[in-house]
Amino acid sequence: MRHRKSGRKLKRTASHRKALLIALSTALLRHKKIRTTVAKAKETRMFVEKLITRAKNAVAHEGEKKNVHARRQVARYIKDRDVVKELFNEIAPKVATRPGGYTRVVKLGQRHGDGAEVAVLELVDYNTGQAAQKPKKEEKKKKEQAEEKK
Repeated sequence: MRHRKSGRKLKRTASHRKALLIALSTALLRHKKIRTTVAKAKETRMFVEKLITRAKNAVAHEGEKKNVHARRQVARYIKDRDVVKELFNEIAPKVATRPGGYTRVVKLGQRHGDGAEVAVLELVDYNTGQAAQKPKKEEKKKKEQAEEKK
């Protein structure tokens, strides 16, 4: 029975699983979007949302000691200093009003090689891909209409 046991093992040892989650979290915070399997995406989502919440709470309170302590706690998992700076200076203030749910998992279907379910894990407030596509379509329509009028 697995009562009160949360999380997936992902067919890895504890140290390997921890390293995987750290690597995926760092990549997500750096690139704002990553492509991985559904199980890894769901585990990474749980892991990274706790880090973002810790950063958000430290930024909200503006206490210097609390901010340093929170940075050190996050830096235990995110080894890249630039990513930690970006988390505290850009990402945390941007999600300050959001009460959670900073990430989104979008299923993409099955991978061609082994049939694994693949998903995109992305930060919700960084929808650069969707926002960039819509104006292009609108611009094309405007250009076509302008050419028809001539």
